[in-house]
Formats: sequence, C-alpha cells, structure tokens
Amino acid sequence: MNKSPSAPARIVIASRESRLALWQAGHIQVRLSELHPHCRVEILGMTTRGDQILDRPLSQIGGKGLFIKELEVAMQEGRADLAVHSLKDLPMEMPDGFSLTAIPQRENPRDAFVSNRYEGLDALPADALVGTSSLRREAIVRAGYPQLRVEPLRGNLDTRLRKLDEGQYDAIILAAAGLIRLGLSERIKAILTPEQSLPAPGQGALAIEVLSSRADAAAWLAPLNDSETAHCVRAERAFSRALGGSCQVPLGGYARMENGVLWLRGFVATADGRQRVSGELRGAPDEDESIGQRLAQQLRDRGAGAILAALAAGQ
Repeated sequence: MNKSPSAPARIVIASRESRLALWQAGHIQVRLSELHPHCRVEILGMTTRGDQILDRPLSQIGGKGLFIKELEVAMQEGRADLAVHSLKDLPMEMPDGFSLTAIPQRENPRDAFVSNRYEGLDALPADALVGTSSLRREAIVRAGYPQLRVEPLRGNLDTRLRKLDEGQYDAIILAAAGLIRLGLSERIKAILTPEQSLPAPGQGALAIEVLSSRADAAAWLAPLNDSETAHCVRAERAFSRALGGSCQVPLGGYARMENGVLWLRGFVATADGRQRVSGELRGAPDEDESIGQRLAQQLRDRGAGAILAALAAGQ
C-alpha cells in the first residue's frame, strides 16, 4: 500500500489520562494506523482541571470546558495534531479556532443502572442512595422515584465503581458506552430505555477536535466520520445549544434514524424534576441542526423558557 499523500510521518493525539479516555484515544489511534499504515500515531496523555477537581459537582466548577482546555493548548502549541473526547464532554459552543472534525460511529447511547444488590431503579428501597454526575439523571430519578436519595458522584469511571463497591452508594447511573468500551458490561444490571432516561446530547459518541486552520488534519480524519451518527448528534447539540444547554441545565436530547428519517426527542426540567417540558420532532437528516433548533423553540413555547429562567435565577 502506498503512503497517502495527505498523511504525515507522525500524528499525535491529545487525550485525558483516565482509562476510558485512553481507550478512546487508542481506538482512534488504531483506526488512523489502519488508514495511514506508514504513519506513526502516538498518544499524548494529559491531566485536565476537570480531572483534578473532584470534590464539587461539575456544574459548580465551570462546566464541561474544564475537560478540554489543556488538550486544546497542546494543539495550539503544536504538541498534538488532534484531540479525542467523549462528545458529551464538549461544550455546545466550540471555542474559536477549533473544529469538531469527525464523529465516528456511536456506541450504545443509553444510561446504565449499576448496583451490587439491586436489579433496577424499581427494586431500590425507600431512602436508597443513588449516585450520578449529571443534573439530567438527577432530575429524572427525583421525578420518577421521589422516595430515593440522589447525591453527586464525581471521578473517572473506575473511581465511581470503587465508591459503589465501598458501599458509599446503593446504586449509580453511568453511561452504558463507557462500561461497554472498557469490557465492564457485566457491571450493568439494567440498560435504561430512552423512555426511562432520555440520554444526554452526544452520549455514546466520540468527537475528534482539531484546529480550524488544520485542513490537512481534517483530510486525514475524514474517513472516520459516520454520517448517521454525525446527523443525530448535530441535531442533539443544536437542540441543547438553543436552550443554553450546559452542566447547569437538566436537559436530555436524543436522536436516531428511523427509515431514513431523523427522529429527535428532548426535554428540559427543573433540578428536582417536578417541572418538565418535553417534545419530539422528525425531519430529513440534512436538516439536523434546524430540527434541533425548532424542537427547542417548541419547548420554549410550551414553558421551557420559564424553567430555564428559574434555573438561571437559582445559580
């Protein structure tokens, strides 16, 4: 096989140093090595501020951007060519000078119920303690299971599982994709349906970020993009962006293709889950961002604006 004219001699991937992040970077490393067999593909592991601050909920310390800043600096300084992220960790507005270049095929986007003693949320006794890192999941649990307690759960995947195993929680809720990718599917007691727990925008998908000026890097990465996944997550992110989606907003957005039609479902809720506005919209895949924006407007028209205003006033 001849060397591709677009491939350099060396490609460096910036990644967080958690086991899951390194698995994700390694997955892209293998894919790039297959595409460009004469290229040396390396991983630059880094610790971000989001990894360092574990004693407070993410919504209180600055949001998702804390997981990507150091990786972006490495790209700006020329120490890395691209960064691999969990897409749901990316802010809804990309920083100036950076582009979301490729979105590979998505893993299972749903939430997973994990417990050493109970088979599902319905089996938990009153006053059982559920751990979660997301306001979205917290609102869902509080609304559907008011008899349960919910407390924040920070740390990487292994840390969260260790806290469960130590008995600090009766159950925890995690993204199924991370457990599957690390070969931990046996820890999953139940996969929650979208009707039970609508996923977060981008959940289960990876994102490859490059400098906007790096047309060469975009060319190397183009074959990794999965158009169906990309259309779905663009709709989800547009929906979230139009509602000011962040770690401070309990919001779900999930799209899937059904017979060639993009079907987007979304909701926004108060932190206690008592108020919730939800809806759905279908359309052509090429209208992905428009579908997201229109669904967000429909929810605003039905009362989501008041919920968002109340959330903002409480911060």
